[in-house]
Amino acid sequence: MTPSEVIKNAKDRGVRMVDFKFVDLPGTWQHFTIPIYELTEEVFENGLGFDGSSIRGWKSIEDSDMLVVPDPKTGKIDPFMDVPTLSLICDVTNPDTGEPYNRDPRQIVKKAVAYLQSTGIADTAFFGPEAEFFIFDSIRYEQSPYGGFYQIDSDEATWNSGREEGGRNLGHKPRFKEGYFPVLPVDATHNLRTEICIELEKCGMIVERQHHEVATAGQGEIDIRFDSILEMADKMMWFKYIVKNVARRHNKTATFMPKPIFGDNGSGMHTHISLWKNGQPLFAGNKYAGLSELALYFIGGILKHAPATCAFTNPTTNSYKRLVPGFEAPIKLAYSYKNRSAAIRIPNSGPNPKAKRIEFRTPDPSANVYTSFAALLMAGIDGIQNKILPGEPLDKDIYGLPPQELAKIPSIPGSLEDALACMEKDHAFLLKGDVFSKDLLEAWTSYKIEREVRPMQARPVPYEFHLYYDL
Repeated sequence: MTPSEVIKNAKDRGVRMVDFKFVDLPGTWQHFTIPIYELTEEVFENGLGFDGSSIRGWKSIEDSDMLVVPDPKTGKIDPFMDVPTLSLICDVTNPDTGEPYNRDPRQIVKKAVAYLQSTGIADTAFFGPEAEFFIFDSIRYEQSPYGGFYQIDSDEATWNSGREEGGRNLGHKPRFKEGYFPVLPVDATHNLRTEICIELEKCGMIVERQHHEVATAGQGEIDIRFDSILEMADKMMWFKYIVKNVARRHNKTATFMPKPIFGDNGSGMHTHISLWKNGQPLFAGNKYAGLSELALYFIGGILKHAPATCAFTNPTTNSYKRLVPGFEAPIKLAYSYKNRSAAIRIPNSGPNPKAKRIEFRTPDPSANVYTSFAALLMAGIDGIQNKILPGEPLDKDIYGLPPQELAKIPSIPGSLEDALACMEKDHAFLLKGDVFSKDLLEAWTSYKIEREVRPMQARPVPYEFHLYYDL
């Protein structure tokens, strides 16, 4: 739609307010709202000013003026606001120059697409993430100088099998690692996930399937149809927004935290990727698992740079509590056909070349989808440009390999601090085409170290009292 069409359509639908959404450095939507009569075509061209100093990882207060420029193609009616409200996703620019702000994650994806096209390798990158999540009935947490705790509760959780619930307990609660995927009444969040699906469809997304996931206590997955990288990143922001707000509509709480429950599976964001040019798929061929040589080079780039890209695809200290042996999380950097224990799986997609793709299984949904998608694309492009072969595939159950064999397979970093250190050593591929800037990488590293890694290291956790109090 053009700006004039967006404005007319909004007024025809009785819209009273317009919401401007943009994403901060960690990957969370921020917003402000204006009345519909303030939305003009000039706003789409020149943007609206706001204070960037209060946005995480952005400007300092002495140089804080920023502009949001709404993208007219992104207009949707917000399904959760009481007054009819048009929602627009925005790019962020510098008011002095009008140039894209180099710490705006959405601009980074745009630059990654432009760089891909400039190489002549492909014109379109399709992404299909599968973001898992939990829906809890209650979450309580607190941290102070003299104490700290968290308390998760879910009516569906196996730890409540002995709880009195109104004087009785009806059971049917999935045991640890047994939530994939029994029918109702064990699957207690089915109807809520269906409602999420309906809201996703209202916002223009094609839902392919929904189901309970492996963990107890309401872990779920809803898969939406793949799309080109920028459109998919925008859709994933809507996806998280809708999941959280439908849960809240029912007095429940949803989280994309990778590992909220000890002793059960965490939430991943398996990411499917393929490249196309002139309407033709580039990953289908006559090599291993029906892949093209270009696809193998792309895999080689992903595997080579995975320790560095983990700083974006697995960007929290909690991410690495999911990435441990025993919980189906891919921690070994290998690729394989159909094999879900490898970091990169080539799905058995049948004979249709348009369905040929790779699936990177290491990422999790705490990621900023814009920067993580862009980092993966840049790693794959580097693999193609430098003809990086991924080595021999590993067609074995990696989880069941003996220690001697496991030791020979490269691993992802063991912590967020390690991943950031890997990115510091290996980031030249991200800087190509000015897609990522040194300023952005330094800001990301500084934010993660100062706001997450060091504060986590400085605080005792409850289990340390269990281990050490009586020493």
